Amino acid sequence: MQQMDEGSEAFREIYFAGGCFWGVEELMRSVQGVVDAVSGYANGRSGPAPSYEEVCSGRTGFSETVKVVYNPARVSLPALVFLFFRAIDPTDSGGQGNDRGTQYRSGIYYSDEESAVVVRRATDVERRRHSAFYVEILPLLNFYPAEEFHQRYLEKHEGGYCHIPRELFSYAGSMRVDPQQYPRPSDAEISRRLSSQEFSVTQEGATDLPHSHPLTTEVRRGLYVDAVTGEPLFSSRDKYQSSCGWPAFSEPVDRNTMVFSEDRSHGMRRTEVRSRTGDSHLGHVFGGDEESPSGVRFCINGSSLRFVPYERMEEEGYGELMDLV
Repeated sequence: MQQMDEGSEAFREIYFAGGCFWGVEELMRSVQGVVDAVSGYANGRSGPAPSYEEVCSGRTGFSETVKVVYNPARVSLPALVFLFFRAIDPTDSGGQGNDRGTQYRSGIYYSDEESAVVVRRATDVERRRHSAFYVEILPLLNFYPAEEFHQRYLEKHEGGYCHIPRELFSYAGSMRVDPQQYPRPSDAEISRRLSSQEFSVTQEGATDLPHSHPLTTEVRRGLYVDAVTGEPLFSSRDKYQSSCGWPAFSEPVDRNTMVFSEDRSHGMRRTEVRSRTGDSHLGHVFGGDEESPSGVRFCINGSSLRFVPYERMEEEGYGELMDLV
């Protein structure tokens, strides 16, 4: 994690409430570009700083919240917001994980209007994924740091309680793709830009016929990006010829660009894969694939992808990812 030294006047702040603050703090500390994360209590009744016991009573109106100070030259606010949404269940109105009560409610609190606009835009994309949504998006009213015992808790207590999957910490620390560069266009623009088949697949969850899309047999070196936003998703390095009949990849270029959810359609139980910033339906991911080098198959619709040949990557703004292909 960076230290707060020269240039600190350019640092920005955002506040995340998502259940127990121990895990949220550690998650944000994992991100390159986050310079500080402080566990505390936010948006409760005005007055003296509350104690942990008072907040846990549920009578103060405060939520366990993490103040995140970040360097926008190294990590964008959309990257932090989308990461936060991966760590919580936005459909849970009663808390997160084993933590129940109003003090464990989910929220994003901003301290300036510029941040508010960015947070709302990313939240609009996340909201599309859920039939119910219980995350407060509000201005920051107040914030008090929690007691020293709670700061860096998981760093000091290895194996301590955390409702966030530990693998998410490593994903956060290896983030390569900045979502700020790939905003979702308006619905009208998407409709205008895509073919009828691309629209049907990405926006309505349809599936290409097997062996029907040219990208299934594409073997050139290059990058596969979201057809809607251009967000980088897969590399030719991780593509393999699968008998499934769709483009198949053993890994994404950055796990943070993937959103996973349970799909019980057609009498099956599968894991759907959608893109982070575009919320495009991409396909499904399966384990135990003997053809895959990693044993994992990302089975992706070609209509969800656009292929950028290696020799055109720098010209199209993907030069920083050329080492991945």
